[in-house]
Amino acid sequence: MKVLFAAAEAVPFAKTGGLADVIGSLPKELRRQDVDVRVILPQYQDIPQRYQQQMAPVRQTTVPVGWRQQYCGVKQLTYQGVVFYFIDNEYYFNRSGFYGYYDDAERYAFFCRAVLEVLPLIDFQPDVIHCHDWHTGLISVFLEAYYRDNAFYDHIHTLFTIHNLRYQGVFSKDIFADILALDWSYFTADKLEFFDQVNFMKGGLAFSELISTVSKTYAQEIQYPYFGEQLDGMLRRRRDDLTGIVNGIDYDQYNPGTDSHIAVNYNADSFHLKQANKASLQDLLRLPVKRGVPLLAIVSRLVDSKGLDLVACIMDEFVSREDVQLVVLGTGEANYQQMFQHFAWQYPAKVSVNLFFDNQLAQQIYGGADMLLMPSNYEPCGISQLIALRYGTIPVVRETGGLKDTVHSYNKYTEQGNGFSFANYNAHEFLYTMKRALGLFYDKPVWEKIVRNAMASDYSWQRSAKQYVELYQRLVKGR
Repeated sequence: MKVLFAAAEAVPFAKTGGLADVIGSLPKELRRQDVDVRVILPQYQDIPQRYQQQMAPVRQTTVPVGWRQQYCGVKQLTYQGVVFYFIDNEYYFNRSGFYGYYDDAERYAFFCRAVLEVLPLIDFQPDVIHCHDWHTGLISVFLEAYYRDNAFYDHIHTLFTIHNLRYQGVFSKDIFADILALDWSYFTADKLEFFDQVNFMKGGLAFSELISTVSKTYAQEIQYPYFGEQLDGMLRRRRDDLTGIVNGIDYDQYNPGTDSHIAVNYNADSFHLKQANKASLQDLLRLPVKRGVPLLAIVSRLVDSKGLDLVACIMDEFVSREDVQLVVLGTGEANYQQMFQHFAWQYPAKVSVNLFFDNQLAQQIYGGADMLLMPSNYEPCGISQLIALRYGTIPVVRETGGLKDTVHSYNKYTEQGNGFSFANYNAHEFLYTMKRALGLFYDKPVWEKIVRNAMASDYSWQRSAKQYVELYQRLVKGR
């Protein structure tokens, strides 16, 4: 089985969110399951130089972009046993950052067309092209429009994975002829047309043979208007082709037993050593070193979907009345950054706010905090709660998307459950759940049981990768 992952980012080369973690780690497990999987990415300027220097040129060609012919180079690098290809074009990708440019439509239309154009040149004929998020949505469209009559492409199948439905790649219809060079028969409500604009993700949903998303609950949620981002009708029509597969994490990378970023390594049988990491973290962040005080954490993009409005509602009552500490790590929207800066000023001995992202500090927080707060309004899957479970940092989450699938509220009667959760997007429910978690934190035998349950949770890629293999087989063998 040969599979090509096409994506806009992957750890350790380029990252803005959880998509990069998936593309950087899932192929490793697929290779263990005898899939010849390779990854193709844009060669961004911001890829670290140590990786740029290791890339070997493979071939070069030109790629049609509307009426233009644009240069396309292909470079190759093997990382952790996985072959990565990089599409090189300085005009499109030799600039700071990854997204947010005026010509993103042209940049990623070029990338999608380049993926298909270079396949005969790199000596790799995949059985399946696995496309990820809107940046690759046009691959299945172009495959159908331009390549199906070519015998090389005749047996290539497509799977499109939605990582976050909110970000769809919607652009003016002016690009339709000038950039995409597609026949206007493709500009219809059941194809690429979206409120008189062009929607890249919709193209992926319309033309890919199968669709997946990153948790079972999210696969159901996006078929309803509240979560469907105006594509719920199309997703309902394709529900028989839609599968939810929960994300995993790289258990080699996220391992408290070997993590070099934390002060003291530990595992489920020695998790009491986590207290030393807590003290180290408190000292690093200039919080009072109090091992008996619950240390809460938020490691997140600071955006509205993360439930930060609920945090704002309960902060004064919760932090002023409870003996707790809170550490925040992340960047995002200015109003949330200012909100947390205000709380850090108001409660300097209780709140540490770090408005940047640093992987080492993130690992130290997972290794030292007692609880992770994720009261998300919506969450396709979530990565932070999976890392937290691995490190015995107990998640407090809202029951949505992948949070509902991976965090199960502790039941004192059965002693089952690896965290705490609440159902409705409501500050009172969030506050009640937080107080319940704090009450059990001080019941040490119960808390020890919850931590053991958390660390026993298995969200490595093994099980999820097997489900992807089943989808690939379904495509190749016919449905």
